[in-house]
Order: sequence, then C-alpha cells, then structure tokens
Amino acid sequence: MELVVRKSDLLRELQLFQGIVERKNTIPILANVLLEAGDDEVRLLATDLEVGLRSRCPASVAKGGALTLPAKKLYEIVKALPDTDVRIEQDSTSVTVAADRFDSRMQTLPREDFPTVPDVSGATGATLPARALRDMVARTQFAITSEDTRYFLNGAQLVLKPDNMTLVATDGHRLALVTVPREAPANEPETKVILPKKTLLELSKLLGDDDGSIEYEHSENHLFFKVGDRLLISRKIDGQFPAYERVIPKGNDKRVEFERDRITNAIKRVALLSNERSRAVKFQIDKNTVEVTSSSPEFGEAREMLVVEYPGPALQICFNAQYVLDFLNVVETDSVALELKDEVSQAVMKPVGAEGYEYTYVIMPMRI
Repeated sequence: MELVVRKSDLLRELQLFQGIVERKNTIPILANVLLEAGDDEVRLLATDLEVGLRSRCPASVAKGGALTLPAKKLYEIVKALPDTDVRIEQDSTSVTVAADRFDSRMQTLPREDFPTVPDVSGATGATLPARALRDMVARTQFAITSEDTRYFLNGAQLVLKPDNMTLVATDGHRLALVTVPREAPANEPETKVILPKKTLLELSKLLGDDDGSIEYEHSENHLFFKVGDRLLISRKIDGQFPAYERVIPKGNDKRVEFERDRITNAIKRVALLSNERSRAVKFQIDKNTVEVTSSSPEFGEAREMLVVEYPGPALQICFNAQYVLDFLNVVETDSVALELKDEVSQAVMKPVGAEGYEYTYVIMPMRI
C-alpha cells in the first residue's frame, strides 16, 4: 500500500475511532484500525467485537492494499504532525508514516487477523432526525445502569413508531423517557431495540452538529446507523426491557415549579455537605417555600430556602442529589416541575414549556 492523505482529513476520522478501540483487551488485533486504500480514498474500520465503525476519507492512492496499525499511536502521531500531507507506505516488515521532515516506522499486524464486521443489507431500515436523536441520547444515557448483572438494563430502549420515536433508560432507581415526533410511512412497522451504552456514546459523537437525517437498519443480531459516510455497527442487547409504562406514576397530585438555574445551584451548594456515600438532599416543601437541606456526621449540615408557588400541604421528600442534577443538567427550559404524591412514592420531574419533545424523569425517593 502507498498513499497520501491530508492530515486534517485523516485526523478527523481517527479521532472518532478512539472510543471504539479498547485500551485493554486480550486480542491484540482489536487495538488496531484497518486501512484499505483504493479508488482515491482510504477506508477505515475498527471494532471491539461489540461496536464497530466504518469511515472513509479522500486520498491519493499510488498503490492499493490493506493493512492494520495501532489506532491510538497512529492517532497520536497524526495529531502531532504539522498541517500538511501524510504519507503512508507499507513494505515487507513495517509501515512508514511520514510528513514534511518527520518519518516513522510502525509495526503492523496481519490483515487476515482482523475480524469480519457485518455490513448493511438494505432490508429493514428507517430514517431518523439526527438532532432529535442526539438530544434524546443526551437526556437518557445517564440513567443507564452500570451493573453488568442486569445486562438488559445496560442500554436504552429505542421504540420507533410511524409518528414518533421514544428512547428510555433506567437503572432501577430512576427512569428517563423522551419522545419526539417523526414522520415515517404509515405502513412502517413498530420496532423496539435495546441500544448498548457504548453504542449510544459513540452515536452521539457521530451525530455532532448534524441537522439532517441518518439511516437506521437492524438485522437479527446487529444495529446499523449510517451518518453521512460513516457507519456505526453494534450488537443488539438480547433481552426484555422492563415494562416502563407501569413505572410512571399517574396519581401525583402535588406540583412544584422551580426556576431551573436556581434549584440547580441550590442543590449543588447544599450537596457539598451531604453524606458522600448516599448524596442525600431533603426537600422540605411547605406553603410557597421549599427548603433544600443536607447533613452528614463527618461534615455538618447545609440548607437553602427557595420561594415557589405551592398552596398544598406540607411534605418532605429525600433524593440522591446527583440523580436530580443529572436531569437538571440536560434540561434547557427555564423552569422545571416536580410532581409528587407522598414521601415514599416515585416522583416525576419534567421541563416546563418544552417544545418539540416530551421528557419524563421518574425518580425514587430515598429513605434515610
């Protein structure tokens, strides 16, 4: 193989592969990126056997071929080069990566050792709005569990209907649910798939500032997201996602609205003196006031008073501060609402006046 490629073009693609390639793995070839040159372009592929990414960038190809290089080191070298053309050339024992007056020789692993990655078939697909999907991922991915024992919760469920799409994630302590409208053929079948946590993270990177559409497809075992010239490939999580509709309370008749910035800053300040393990903050709700408090034997206690419109009965409820902040950090409206039933039932938080999407955040209270 022998080719010349612009540093900026190659760097942009290599950067997207850094999250795919695992730093620690037992299969050496998985630390490498596959480069295939031909037809005035170089095609790149990396995978950890669960998530894979294909991309391409224009190149001047003097001699076609395929080779593998360590993804991290190749990225670091290209990033450190001056903004010029990068030359990649393979001989019998190694690969030369050079630019300007810089020259390096990198070790390669056999192309034949690189795993086969499935490709799209064009059979079962859908078109999804990129910006809406990116926002949905941001508003749900923090609620995905990190407990490997409940593998079916190690992702978010995507539900596609002809008139809307829903993304929902839960870790058993809280649930984040976002629904946005979409336009699709009326005969498009409803689909439900669980997207792994890593897939969501890499997908959000690919979506970037894209305001267009992406192509989605699924096979028996894999999911495919085509974003421009890039294709994200992911294994499905084979499991039954919980019936989340049953978790969303219907009888929360007490409602408090907060100025988002005000409640966010109050919780951040008060949580500084909360128990470091439980991160518990208490909401003492009374007529037109909410006092946010925390205490811990090691540090002491803190409190902050908020003025609200609330004519209902007095109530106190305790939450994990980080769970509440996770929601507040991704909401863009000026106000948020907290809907309650009592001190021990699930509470619901929602943005007030959100346009273009429905966002429901269910959070379990703490008992301390």
